[in-house]
Amino acid sequence: MITSPQNRIDEYTANGWWGTETLHHLVEKTFNVSPERLAVADPPNKEALTGLDNLRLNYAQLNYAADNLAEQFLRSGVVVEEKLIVQLPNVVELVVTYLAASKLGAIVSPVPVQYGQHELESISKVLKAKTIVSCSQFKGEPLASIASGLNVLYFGKGLEGGDDQEGGSGTTQLQINTNANSTQALDAHRLDHSSIIDDANSIYTICWTSGTTGTPKGVPRSHNMWIATARSEVTACDFRPGDHFLNPFPLINMAAIGGFLFPWAKFGSTLFLHHPLDAGIYLQQLQQEKITFTIAPPALLNQLAQSPDNWNQFDFAALRRIGSGSAPLAPAMIETFSSDYGKEIINFYGSNEGICLLSDVETASTPEQRASMFPRLGFADLPWKGEVFEFAKTKVVDTNSGDEIHQAGMSGELLFAGPTIFDGYYDVESHGDVFSEDGYFRTGDLVEICGEGERYYRIVGRCKDIINRGGMKLSPSELDQLLEGYSGLQEVAVCAYPDERLSEKVCACVVAKDGEKAPKLSDLTDYLIEQGVAKYKLPERIEVFEQLPRNPMGKVLRFELSDLVAERD
Repeated sequence: MITSPQNRIDEYTANGWWGTETLHHLVEKTFNVSPERLAVADPPNKEALTGLDNLRLNYAQLNYAADNLAEQFLRSGVVVEEKLIVQLPNVVELVVTYLAASKLGAIVSPVPVQYGQHELESISKVLKAKTIVSCSQFKGEPLASIASGLNVLYFGKGLEGGDDQEGGSGTTQLQINTNANSTQALDAHRLDHSSIIDDANSIYTICWTSGTTGTPKGVPRSHNMWIATARSEVTACDFRPGDHFLNPFPLINMAAIGGFLFPWAKFGSTLFLHHPLDAGIYLQQLQQEKITFTIAPPALLNQLAQSPDNWNQFDFAALRRIGSGSAPLAPAMIETFSSDYGKEIINFYGSNEGICLLSDVETASTPEQRASMFPRLGFADLPWKGEVFEFAKTKVVDTNSGDEIHQAGMSGELLFAGPTIFDGYYDVESHGDVFSEDGYFRTGDLVEICGEGERYYRIVGRCKDIINRGGMKLSPSELDQLLEGYSGLQEVAVCAYPDERLSEKVCACVVAKDGEKAPKLSDLTDYLIEQGVAKYKLPERIEVFEQLPRNPMGKVLRFELSDLVAERD
């Protein structure tokens, strides 16, 4: 499956922005040169969370484990370009699955472990997926068993139901085998399908992003798109061969796949996994594993900046830089890490579609700049070096007229183009509202030009109705549609309200039918749980109104609704 038109492939290849390497090519390169180098290591609490054995694999063991897992996939009926839904926490098995799928030419569609039956059914319907890769349990709760109507390939203890579940699905237990076994079936498969498997322009992942339509949208990305993302980060993150990375973000989207998986493979580094976020374990891993690069949510960095005794009890001499994002950064926190701790913070702003804005100590030297401003990529008068400044292009357009904005202080929609950007959403016929006529991706983010020499952007808001709960993006329209089925309501809509730790949470705004009593928050959350909705999407507040604000077309004015909720604070 290739989504890029040939003229795009030819242009980016000629410029050296796209190449011929895939994920498995990158890993096999390190395997051939440094097979004994540690490749990937589990979080220390893996066994307690999943019941799976804790693993630390060198590049030889990782490569053999991926070969053996690919053979297991083949025996289970997985074919080239099949779309595999993958629902695993950050454990070694997930990295092996990514590599095995790359060797097979299968397409990985990773989803959060928080997703429930409702989300899995929606995604499998869009993909026409037949198979899910999972594990038997996570944090004491069954995980693999929530998939309905799919062939379940799972790690862990045996599941009930065997190979005769209803709906034509079955279960197959997977094993991590690090021995150099015969790979006859895999070798024959790779030979037969080499034109797909070894093509860096083949789609490798379909990640999911929430939009305004009420359902998640699939984002197909090729190996080349991911590698371009990794290359755009090299200068800001100071990546070096053999680095030690610590990834605490779910390995399912831009922050972790683009920020860790592909940089790790490209530089032959060691990837240490962590999930879910536990501050104590995270700090221990930073010290014990001599981590050189990591990312952390703003809330944790704020806590550490305010707790110097907690930070100084550890030795973080190897650590060079820390990335953060998904919510505004505090200048005071950046100043503390730089001046007191000797560690520079990088501000990331990205998306599954391929947005890649980075602000580091070289491009934004003051904490105030770095907290809120990003280089204006593609602008003619930028003094900084790095590949992202060579191949990424951006501009700002008026949201009403579409005219390009050149002067500072006026907000408009950010448009982005370059080799990191995807070609269009999966299974969507028209992309007229996704890309501009000249091929720029319409990000839906509102920015304004600012700073010295008008070299920067400042993010000022969103055009799209997306709620960002601790970095997990969710569509309010999806919850609206589900809650409309709750009896006793005349109107219902959800909106974001601010939260110091998670950036935003979900508020349910309701209008009761005449003569009906307004529901309690627990009534709505119980109803959503019955629909199989993931827990992270549940409203954590309810507000009762006489009517909801709407435009002349009857659409709920969600930002106005958020303002009304804020007034009640």
